[in-house]
Amino acid sequence: MASVHVVGSFNVDHVWRVATLPAPGATLTGSYATGPGGKGFNQAMAARRAGAATAFTCALGEDAGGQWARTLCAADGITLHAAASPAPTGTAGIYVDAQGRNCIVIGPGANATLTPGFVAGALADVAADAVVLAQLESPLDAVAQALDAGRAAGAACLLNPAPANVAIDETMLVRADILTPNETEFAALLLRHVGERIDADAVAGLDQPRLHALCRELLPHGSVVVTLGASGCFVSHPDHRPRGDTNACYRIAAEPAQVVDTTGAGDAFNGALAASLALRPGLPFIEHIRFAGHYAGRSTEHAGAALAMPLLPAT
Repeated sequence: MASVHVVGSFNVDHVWRVATLPAPGATLTGSYATGPGGKGFNQAMAARRAGAATAFTCALGEDAGGQWARTLCAADGITLHAAASPAPTGTAGIYVDAQGRNCIVIGPGANATLTPGFVAGALADVAADAVVLAQLESPLDAVAQALDAGRAAGAACLLNPAPANVAIDETMLVRADILTPNETEFAALLLRHVGERIDADAVAGLDQPRLHALCRELLPHGSVVVTLGASGCFVSHPDHRPRGDTNACYRIAAEPAQVVDTTGAGDAFNGALAASLALRPGLPFIEHIRFAGHYAGRSTEHAGAALAMPLLPAT
């Protein structure tokens, strides 16, 4: 039985490496590669390669991309629950510059056809000691169903509110035990749910009490982990529920890394965090964060998304 259940997207990634990211009207020359991706699949691969028995629920087209997803899941030992879709398998166009920064355009395709009913069936066997992990590249009613299934089973529900341009309402937030935005997603959530306008580039520079207060307004009942790229991450717990930590809030520095490509770093962090929570439930939360940060750092040292996830021994 899976200890991590990931519900989300699978994309065929088309990646161009260029000296600088494209500007409007620009024509650039670069190198091209293709590979598997999608936030859901990236996170499922990270959870599995970080050692957790992992199930992945998604929608796939009846095409070469869909068959590729099935082959990859089988090769890595991921239990796949794939809804067959008449739409083509999802795609993404990714540009990566010489500093490892990226910009991405997504064609949802089959990902947009995932239904709550299919998700409910796929997650019918979730155990109380499992972790359910979801993002926002799937229909929001399917995401809500995934979190509802986890909560009904007593499992930990981890919501990665990405990408930032997808707006979620209060009912989605209350379903999450742990929320993991990056600084752009955090700024978008604050504007929508707290009424605070903060520039994403300014988030990492906010002092700890201010960040903690904003996190408590955003998700009073749960923990918030704001990933800050090269600035590491910030963790905020409810004062009455610090998840085994000594402090209700703290910063963790980023792991040193020889960065090649940051495309899947956030997904690596989320998948590894879910795996650590499922495999080592007795540890203080800070140890899960350190593990996830180390894992994400290692993922940036290789080009690609899903296939760049470091392989650790399975448990």
